[in-house]
Amino acid sequence: MPTPTDTYIENRERIQPNQTNNYDTAHGGIVMHLMDEIGAMSAMRFAGETCVTARVESLDFQRPIPRGDVAVVESWAYGAGQTSVKVRLRVDREAPRTGERERTSDSTFTFVAVDSEGRPVSVPDLVVESDRDRELRDEGLAAER
Repeated sequence: MPTPTDTYIENRERIQPNQTNNYDTAHGGIVMHLMDEIGAMSAMRFAGETCVTARVESLDFQRPIPRGDVAVVESWAYGAGQTSVKVRLRVDREAPRTGERERTSDSTFTFVAVDSEGRPVSVPDLVVESDRDRELRDEGLAAER
């Protein structure tokens, strides 16, 4: 049975000129795209199946990511239903030369596990075994409130 720690992924992408808006910061759609891709990876790691996006909860853009900075996307599964996986996502802006980080966005996404014909399939139960698992699960649950 998978744990939140098993599904934790951190990915980085440097924001390029073709990913920016007229304010020279990352397009919100680009940030959402990165979150969706990494979130799906956490969901698939949890479910052991292909997962598709079913819901995005209040995606908050707290500050922009300037061109040339790095978008750091953190993702992990913190809950499960019969066929669904709840995934917590956080995005930070990271200065490439110093590593200084600042939160820019966060959300929770729900993914559904599907078979090769796109039909929903069951997912395993979430298991919490360690303090790190509890921390990740609790942060995901707190974001729902």
